[in-house]
Amino acid sequence: MRVGVVTFPGTLDDVDAQRAARVAGHEVVALWHGDHDLQGVDAVILPGGFSYGDYLRAGAISRFAPIMTEVIAGAQAGLPVLGICNGFQILVEAHLLPGGLLRNDHRKFICRDQTLRIENTSTAWTGAFAQGQEIVVPLKNGEGQYVADAETVARLEGDGRVVARYVDVNPNGSVNDIAGISNERGNVVGLMPHPEHAVEALTGAGTDGLGFFTSLAGVLA
Repeated sequence: MRVGVVTFPGTLDDVDAQRAARVAGHEVVALWHGDHDLQGVDAVILPGGFSYGDYLRAGAISRFAPIMTEVIAGAQAGLPVLGICNGFQILVEAHLLPGGLLRNDHRKFICRDQTLRIENTSTAWTGAFAQGQEIVVPLKNGEGQYVADAETVARLEGDGRVVARYVDVNPNGSVNDIAGISNERGNVVGLMPHPEHAVEALTGAGTDGLGFFTSLAGVLA
């Protein structure tokens, strides 16, 4: 599968996301924020980092990058899109996912290995997991607190659109321990932790994150 990984000014984890996609067996296409063409990719990853320095709000400027016009159109047509950390923030700013990401409730940047529970295995990015499976992947964010109004949270919970939830500890104050969500169709997923850092045992972080990338094979086959 051809997986496009977008680089914005300030992106940090694009190479890691590319590596994760390759480890999962996909062909990687590097996409630039100023591009107007997705180059025929089968899926897109918006990786983590500090795009445009997180000026205004995290993801607020990236949402208007030329490539996002194509990503938004593709997502609305069913293209699988995964936003990791800053990518999640961009998806929210682009209104492809509801809610928002605020400063961590303790006002400090956090970096730790985090246990997650997979709540929804029907999305384009989670089909390789078992329902309720617990995994451990790295987490690193300063604005990772997921928030939404009560009606939106109830809809996400009722429709089963909470993709992953923090276990044992809520590291940033996210409502209902939410670590990731999907759109109604299940092709767009935003995830605050970093599965791309847990795809090879050699790195010491294990391989629990690999399923987010191998799941595409089942969707696109």
